[in-house]
Amino acid sequence: MIEELLPTAVVTVEAYGHEDADTPLYPEEAALVARAVEKRRREFAAVRSCARRAMEKLGVPPQPILPGERGAPRWPAGLAGSMTHCDGYCAAALVRVGDLASLGIDAEVHGPLPEGVLPSVALPAEADRLRGLAAERPDIHWDRLLFSAKESVYKAWFPLTGKWLDFMEADIELTADGTFRAALLVPGPWVGGRRLSHFDGRWTAGRGLIATAIALPHG
Repeated sequence: MIEELLPTAVVTVEAYGHEDADTPLYPEEAALVARAVEKRRREFAAVRSCARRAMEKLGVPPQPILPGERGAPRWPAGLAGSMTHCDGYCAAALVRVGDLASLGIDAEVHGPLPEGVLPSVALPAEADRLRGLAAERPDIHWDRLLFSAKESVYKAWFPLTGKWLDFMEADIELTADGTFRAALLVPGPWVGGRRLSHFDGRWTAGRGLIATAIALPHG
């Protein structure tokens, strides 16, 4: 599902349902979730299995994937990547650092956000645009899609900056044709000799899920 949103240089591995949930973890990974509930342990294992299979496809030996600063995964030297999981689905996307500057993916169950969550996620202008999109495409839960796009933006942003990006620090314009643009409302990182002002991304919906992805080129 996410694979269709990304360039061919990116290797994506997905799992549905309980696929890969019983995959053994490395000891240092297992220690991180030793006290977690079973659902958390299964998601943790499944998404890391996806990531290790992606490593193999890129010719990189499988190895532990441990959280770094703010929980962001630490990838093997020479790789950039992103992982996501939600109820019944997980995915990992990896790419060689020479092919992309950064990568961010997210998947969510395709349903409305819980009551009262949207005001903490959406800028007033974003909320206005969502109402117009809902009239155009009532089959899409645009509030959930906005949340997913903001998650992908953060995952692409953090490896470049090492800094937090609040939901209100990116203004996302979604389109019904499966694309979106996130205008940064704070100074962006320098990429390819220029200061980044926005991220461009893509989205899709199907199989009860919504997915978003950002693949940032170097230039």
